[in-house]
This record gives sequence, structure tokens and C-alpha cells, in this order.
Amino acid sequence: MVPPLALDIDGTLTTPTGRIDPRVFELLPGWEAPVVFATGKAFPYPVALAHFLGREETVIAENGGVAYVDGETTTVGDPDAARAVVEAFRERGGEVGWGDGDTVNRWRETEVALSPDADESLLREVAAAAGGDVEVVDTGYAYHVKSVGVSKGRALEVVADALGLDPAAFVAVGDSENDVSTFGVAGESYAVANADAAAREAAGTVLDEGFMDGTVSVLTELRERGE
Repeated sequence: MVPPLALDIDGTLTTPTGRIDPRVFELLPGWEAPVVFATGKAFPYPVALAHFLGREETVIAENGGVAYVDGETTTVGDPDAARAVVEAFRERGGEVGWGDGDTVNRWRETEVALSPDADESLLREVAAAAGGDVEVVDTGYAYHVKSVGVSKGRALEVVADALGLDPAAFVAVGDSENDVSTFGVAGESYAVANADAAAREAAGTVLDEGFMDGTVSVLTELRERGE
């Protein structure tokens, strides 16, 4: 039997150029255990990925701010506090950086994401001045302004409970700071070779291969182990 999975998306199921690796569509549709897509992206993105893979839409979005399992949505965090920080950042000359339309935040419910080109030092200064209830997380793909205590790991506990599983039954694969909490909850954790320092330190294993190459190596090993 293969174990349930908690998989990050960006940097983990993608190519170095940010595209979904086609091997996702070969390996995951038939995975014979729950697969949770746990991402910093807004809620519709992992739902769409699960849908097109023909899998149950069991997802964690917005760094744990949104969890969806068995048709039930759980949201945590204070989006108004995050938005207030970003507005104060703008008033001091900062730019969110996504341009007109901003589809990155259009469907985001619990946090605000800013471009990697945003002024990080100013953003962190403004967030710190807000009183400690809001933090900035750098995923390598965006700066996420979110409530303190919201995490993928806590959301995985919610999802696992809804599925009747122990979080320690999960194998987690990820690449950045926002995956550290998932690694702390899952029974096995792997950081792909392109992972940042926080993820590499927290993971049980740091893989030799990066991006989807690393994830494929994990999935292959798990399948062979389960035979």
C-alpha cells in the first residue's frame, strides 16, 4: 500500500520554468491513497489541479488559510489585518507588483501575496509595526502577508482528521519556508534539491534532484516500498 501524500505545487510539481510537469498527470491520477495539494496559491488553483487529475479535491491553499476536504471548507486567519498591512505598505510607497488585474490575489480569501520584486525590508517593517498578529512568509514565488499561526501543517491536521487518518501517515514533499510546518506534522518529509534553507533544514531527507525530478524519485520509492 502506498501512503497518503501532502504535496506542495510550485517548485515541487513544476519544472524550473514554473510549468506543471507533465509527469504529474502520469503518476498522481492512480495514486491509491489520498493526495493533498498544499500550496501558497489561492484556493481555486489546487482545486483545479485536483479536478484535472481526476482526484478528490482535497486541498490546502493560502499557506493553510484555507482547507477543503469532503466538500467542507475551513478558513482561518484575519484577512482584514493582512490587507491593512498591505495598504500601509502602499501608503509608504510599496508596490504589490502584479500589475493590472492581479489574478494572484483576486480569489484569495485569508491573506495577501506580493510579487518577489516587492520591497521586502519595507514590507517586513510595516508588518512588524502592526503589532505581531501578522507575519510575512517568503516562499520564493511571493511574499505572503498572513495571520501568525496559520500554516500548512495545522491545515494538514484538519484535513487528516476529516479523512480519518493520522497526520503522521502522510509523506510530505516541498521546497520552501511554508512547507516547514507540513514537514513537522507528516511522518516522512522530503525537500527537493531546489528547496530553500528553511525547508532543507526541516526535512527528514534532502533529495539530490530538484523540482518534479525530486518528487518523482520519492513517488517511485514509495510505490516500490508498497509492493
